[in-house]
Amino acid sequence: MKSMENIIKSIDRGSPLHRKAHVGDAVIAINGNKIIDVLDYKFFAYDSRLKVLLRRPDGSEYEVAVRKSEGGDLGLEFESYLMDTPRSCANNCVFCFIDQLPKGMRRTMYFKDDDARLSFLLGNYITLTNLSKREIERIISLHISPINVSVHTTNPALRCKMLQNPRAGESIETMRRFAAAGIVMNCQIVCCPGLNDGEELLRSMRDLEEMYPGVHSVSIVPVGLTKFREGLYPLTPYTKELAGETIDMVTAFGDECLKRHGTRIFFCGDELYIKAERELPPDEFYEEHTQLENGVGMIRLLETEFRSALMLSDEPDGLPFSIATGVSAAPYFEKLLGMAKEKYGTIKGQVYAIENDFFGRSINVTGLITGQDLIRQLKGRELGERLLISQNMLRREEMDFLDDVTLEQASKELGVPIYPIEQDGFALWDAMAGELPEIRLPVRAEPTEEYYKYNQN
Repeated sequence: MKSMENIIKSIDRGSPLHRKAHVGDAVIAINGNKIIDVLDYKFFAYDSRLKVLLRRPDGSEYEVAVRKSEGGDLGLEFESYLMDTPRSCANNCVFCFIDQLPKGMRRTMYFKDDDARLSFLLGNYITLTNLSKREIERIISLHISPINVSVHTTNPALRCKMLQNPRAGESIETMRRFAAAGIVMNCQIVCCPGLNDGEELLRSMRDLEEMYPGVHSVSIVPVGLTKFREGLYPLTPYTKELAGETIDMVTAFGDECLKRHGTRIFFCGDELYIKAERELPPDEFYEEHTQLENGVGMIRLLETEFRSALMLSDEPDGLPFSIATGVSAAPYFEKLLGMAKEKYGTIKGQVYAIENDFFGRSINVTGLITGQDLIRQLKGRELGERLLISQNMLRREEMDFLDDVTLEQASKELGVPIYPIEQDGFALWDAMAGELPEIRLPVRAEPTEEYYKYNQN
């Protein structure tokens, strides 16, 4: 029998299978092709004429013929998004952020995802270490592209050491196969001082350049170290000097790639420039902004969009507001606020840099700010009529912080409405000017357990 993940949960009224299939049936095959998971489903359901084999709960099977537009959706929702069990990580990376989490957080925080299907569908980064031969061949034969790959190093022995997986080195050859087959890969390297930086980083860049255009872009980001590293592999953070050396190496190599291929391929994350106390490159340096999700060029793009928004803007509402952000991003938000005040004398805003006491003050990015740190550091401060925070601080569906403190709870504690803003310069200006986004809060029967813990402290 097929597992529950392949069971139809609902059928859209506009679906070509409406009145032909039934909730509770399982999709077994499409045009004779067996459906194992969501990738098979999406690929084989692409054509305009389909024969769909279904299995009823009693085990009997039946086939229906449907017609639809080419590439159109069948309008089915399944018990599981992947139509299969999510694939967990087979590694024990020496720099893994999940291993640096404190105890007592929600269970989902400790799940290490390393699923190739989520890489293709949602943009998640994967190491390729748990791909079976069938899955490798399927990616090639179905031309599943692009995928996002966590490389870290192309030195097979060093990769085995860093990922704590004896098979980790084999994935580099898999990448070469993908590149030869025309599979596009966007890659990341989490750089750890003394392990995969310096000459090892240069080797990795050379190897990855050889896979161009299969390897489309590579981000180099510094390792993040929390205060919860007892018993873990000894790692050291980036210093100002080492961050500067890394930027110089990557920029010089990127210059060479630009001459050879018309693209830099390799880009340093914004955090490295901040650690090195360097000016961020101009917007055009980042080309297509392919690596925005890895914090590459994000701040520069925000400023570029904000400048454009100001040029097109109307008079703001003049009500006082505040912005809460991570320590690393705070100076840039101060700059944007200064630009707004220079154009409009009615702007009344303040920027608050939130120290990360929850994970440790070496963690200074905005996306890892917790609700309890936000509340403790802003309670009693002058916040104006509204508090603006980055959407990246929250889980989108639940609208809560990493420590389970909800947006409603934080707003109640601080006595001011809190507005999560997308990472977009136009959205930021709109919120500063008084054109605020609609907030749709989930219905909750009870405050979270973490909220009670927080209030007892």
